[in-house]
Amino acid sequence: MSDFVSSFWSYYIAVIALGGIAWCVYLLFSQRAWLKRNVEQVENTGHVWDGDLTELNNPVPRWWTVMYLGLCIFALGYLVLYPGLGTWKGTLGFTAGKQVLQEQEAFNARIQPVYERFRDMPIPDIARDAQAQDIGQRLFLNNCAQCHGSDARGGRGFPNLTDGDWLYGGAPEQIQQTITEGRHGVMPAWSAAIKPEEASAIAQYVRSLSGLAHDPLRVNAGRRGFETYCVACHGADAKGNQALGAPNLTDDVWLYGSSEATIVETILKGRDNQMPAQKEHLTPEQIRLLTAWVWSQSNR
Repeated sequence: MSDFVSSFWSYYIAVIALGGIAWCVYLLFSQRAWLKRNVEQVENTGHVWDGDLTELNNPVPRWWTVMYLGLCIFALGYLVLYPGLGTWKGTLGFTAGKQVLQEQEAFNARIQPVYERFRDMPIPDIARDAQAQDIGQRLFLNNCAQCHGSDARGGRGFPNLTDGDWLYGGAPEQIQQTITEGRHGVMPAWSAAIKPEEASAIAQYVRSLSGLAHDPLRVNAGRRGFETYCVACHGADAKGNQALGAPNLTDDVWLYGSSEATIVETILKGRDNQMPAQKEHLTPEQIRLLTAWVWSQSNR
């Protein structure tokens, strides 16, 4: 509630919150019957059911009145201590985000002894430890399976982590860097420089590199287009460049698919993939165990 784009909404919320409490207090005091302490004759509303069941207008009990006023006082105190009045953050400075961080820190402190013995252990050794593998798998399922799948085999646009084909390298140190800092891979769109017919020819050449069906009459034209636009990232041999995250185009491993239409779409429209950094919510020890588990999937 502290991110209003206009101060009007802050005042609007504050007026509603305080006005609601004021209305409740007014409503209570406007019903003067509750002030009567000695009632000689209770008012009869005139409503009778079943012959002798009569509705009376009794004063409000004292305990109910005290509770009602107490709740109104509690509400005012709450709005002073906690956020609730527009951009007012409360005297305690409470935020849900801060509470989550505190809970995470407390949780990490409790489980720190579990990770302690893996602190200086090489990642390949961690990958051979049964307890570490169980922890690493749970970390993967909680943080990575949404994109890479519970079996780590990925999907369209999300790399398979079990096949040994790596955009940025599959060494433990490279995987750890990827998990910690994230990756941002960009394939530029070439629609301004390459015509669809030329992109189609390049797609035929690229398909031929991995042994897929292709039109041999257009391969030479596609090779010339590839050498003009693509070698800077993918290399003259089309085996890619892990420093740039440029994929190997000769191994028949495709992130988005190998059809001509898909390759042409990639050439003309480009791709923009981002692997989010995990260092903000995983500890270094957790990242090491997660790295060991991911590394083990392609090094069994």
